Amino acid sequence: MSGNIVCQINNNIATVTLDNPGKLNAIDLGMWAALEETLRSLSADLSLRCVILRGAGDKAFAAGGDIEEFLTKRNTLDNAESYHGQVSAALEAIASCTHPTVAAINGVCMGGGLEIACACDLRLSAQSARFGAPINRLGFSMYPLEMEGLLRLAGPGTTLELLLEGRILDADEALARGLLTRVVSDAMLDTEVEACARRITEGAPLVARAHKQWVRRLQREESLGAEELRSSFAFLDSADYKEGISAFLGKRKPKFRGE
Repeated sequence: MSGNIVCQINNNIATVTLDNPGKLNAIDLGMWAALEETLRSLSADLSLRCVILRGAGDKAFAAGGDIEEFLTKRNTLDNAESYHGQVSAALEAIASCTHPTVAAINGVCMGGGLEIACACDLRLSAQSARFGAPINRLGFSMYPLEMEGLLRLAGPGTTLELLLEGRILDADEALARGLLTRVVSDAMLDTEVEACARRITEGAPLVARAHKQWVRRLQREESLGAEELRSSFAFLDSADYKEGISAFLGKRKPKFRGE
């Protein structure tokens, strides 16, 4: 049985669930393809303001890739390139999503699951969650384009520690290493994720998209040009900017429309 990517939209928040509970939500090739398609579709839906990614059940965010299918779908160089090209495309779809993305992590978060979490903007974790990529015990290396998110967040030291030793980090250590945004008790994870999403959706969506764009751009080595800097003031022409200033001066809650 293959797994599924389940998407539910409630008002302006989309929840994407990695659903393969018989394998601790291990992600098979079909799921990677569906994940990319789902995130690209959600990214194009400007009525949305936040996307939450989570695993089905309470035992795992995702245990990694579905190792069983490697024998048939990653058994040659061409197959391996195609397979990991799809994985990379899915991770890029998450990272480049127009809307803020939040990973709600409980239980096992390994390998491909860790890569998905690293591609999100924010990572909220239950206290009992565990993190790692112990693929040194399986005899294969992490595809370079899949390593980028982990390396960007945790740096080369922690990345190599996880890959060379195959260490498993608890939530507190993952937080200390920069892999997580914050850690809450298991019982409070859903509540905190909902509160996080609400705080995001109450902000101006155009501003959220701009902040995502600039954080991504500023991580590149090229200096910002004059036109790029000028474009950062595009918000001046938006209705949301006028609403935000008006609401502040009028001591009322703003009502942003994404315009």
